Amino acid sequence: CTSPPSQAANPYWQSRGSVISGGRFRCPSCRHEVLLDRHGFYGCPHPGHTLGDNKSQQSEAKIRPLKKGKHPMCKEHEDERINIYCVTCEVPTCSMCKVFGAHKDCEVAPLQTIFQGQKTELNNCISMLVAGNDRIQTIISQLEDSCRSTEENSEAAKRELCARFDTLSALLEEKKSELLQRITHEQGDKTSFVQSLISQYKEQLEKSSQLVETAIQAMEETGGAAFLMNAKQLIKTIVEASKGGRL
Repeated sequence: CTSPPSQAANPYWQSRGSVISGGRFRCPSCRHEVLLDRHGFYGCPHPGHTLGDNKSQQSEAKIRPLKKGKHPMCKEHEDERINIYCVTCEVPTCSMCKVFGAHKDCEVAPLQTIFQGQKTELNNCISMLVAGNDRIQTIISQLEDSCRSTEENSEAAKRELCARFDTLSALLEEKKSELLQRITHEQGDKTSFVQSLISQYKEQLEKSSQLVETAIQAMEETGGAAFLMNAKQLIKTIVEASKGGRL
């Protein structure tokens, strides 16, 4: 390995907060963790490893079997763990992708830094979502209470309305009976009065008819003396009877 340049001269040591252009990587041959800049690996116990030498290892890495375990492995470099984060592409990747692969010109950051940041952000999102759910549940509870209150108030209003109409119905029924009795009583009084008049007129008519028959018989009398003996009284009786017909 060549001697490492100073940090000030090494552009990969220039930091942007937690984002750096270089980083710590593992040697493709010995898996020893080393520092990387544009000139090659530093701190590797195997001399002669430069970017050109490392490119020759890339084809060998592609055919190696995927390591088993919980830690996610790189799809392009099956022996490489996902251990850095590409800030430019916003995806986690491996050291080899930064050195040789699709992210060699990208800005990267330590995986743990992005992990903690996004985990904090996700936790805040969860808190906001839970708070929103609590508000929604409160609204639902208030609406359910409103429905129950509406139902209870409606039932109370129905009972009160029925009670009032039952009272009014009883009063109307009582008034109805009273008016029917009054009509029946007046009907009886008027009917009795009219029946009394009918009886009187019938009686008068009967007397008048008998008087007519008597007068006709008197008219048949041919003798002057016999006729005059009863004629004056008969005329007087007929005149009185005529006055009675004007009731």
